[in-house]
Amino acid sequence: MLEKTLQFNRNEFAGAFGDIGTDIPLIIGMILASGMDAASVLTIFGSMQIVSGLVYRIPMPIQPLKAVAALVIAQRLPAPLVFGGGLAIGLVMFPLAAFGLLDRLAAIIPKSVVRGIQLGLGLTLCRLALGNYVLADGVPGYILAGASAILIFWLLGHRKYPPALGVVLLGLIYAFAFNPVALRSWAGFELALPKPHLPLPRDILQGFLLLALPQIPLSLGNSIFATERMARDWFPERKITFRKIGLTYSLMNLTAPFFSGIPVCHGAGGMAGHCAFGARTGGSVIIYGAAFLLAGLFFSTGFDQLIHAFPSSVLGVILFFEGLTLMRFLRDTAQTERDLAIALLVGALAAFLPNGFLIGMIVGTLVAFLSGKHDIGFTKEVLR
Repeated sequence: MLEKTLQFNRNEFAGAFGDIGTDIPLIIGMILASGMDAASVLTIFGSMQIVSGLVYRIPMPIQPLKAVAALVIAQRLPAPLVFGGGLAIGLVMFPLAAFGLLDRLAAIIPKSVVRGIQLGLGLTLCRLALGNYVLADGVPGYILAGASAILIFWLLGHRKYPPALGVVLLGLIYAFAFNPVALRSWAGFELALPKPHLPLPRDILQGFLLLALPQIPLSLGNSIFATERMARDWFPERKITFRKIGLTYSLMNLTAPFFSGIPVCHGAGGMAGHCAFGARTGGSVIIYGAAFLLAGLFFSTGFDQLIHAFPSSVLGVILFFEGLTLMRFLRDTAQTERDLAIALLVGALAAFLPNGFLIGMIVGTLVAFLSGKHDIGFTKEVLR
């Protein structure tokens, strides 16, 4: 069965790096802010990508938790607190998934609200791409970003010559040309294994209050509901359930903290990125995970140098197209003005307000119910 569902061709290789614009900045930011061990973070992150590819056999990504990453980077929270927060998130999500509560929550969330959450995340990714990455390298970065965008438009949808391969190659050529010293630091390697860690009760409690509470609403909206919807859009034959996504989400966070790994999730944006650049099987995330695994085991000492050598403008362009791919599913709500209005409202709230994903989910659901007929039937298709 594996031979029929997993592929490792050029399209899977290209799609493997469709989420790099999201993952790399968050991972390196968390490592630098909290003082976490790079070898542990990269090795565990890569291992979980590989497991996800084997379990789901579609481009089901593993991503850093975005709200957690933002808080860790902004407040420079220490590593033990990050690990405690990850464990707390796993402890909360596991019973929701195991006892079918995710299905009940999903049954009352209209499709228009889920599409709005995807829109909000897409807008957020595009803003982040333009404001933090594309504009970071000055005039050379603008030129490189423009060339990358042209290359993507030219090759987008091309199965023989996937665009992400060309964009990554363009970025590497730029890095070799302008940062040779940093790249030469990767000439040697040494073995480094993940460091075991036992989260303390005080770190779990504090992590729950500081990290889990802000993260869980976003996880329900994007990591669970929107990811299930996107999986059904792209791979309807796989019949992936909320319960399965919730269980793997929770089990990852119940495991990673004990090996000094960062809190992680699945994500609609990551799947959109992989699929946008050609991936169609779990081979893409296995390839992606193998790259992180090898980097963590043998090249973790040079990880920071490589990140700074690779042009941020290229990462920004990849991130921008990931956001556009995520937003295109808004077209599903165009059949009625009401559903489109709800999706746009939720998207605006999610993208531009603090805790916007929670606010958007609540407000959008209330508006849908108060306006009469609502589009909750999509979840019943899964539950039947």
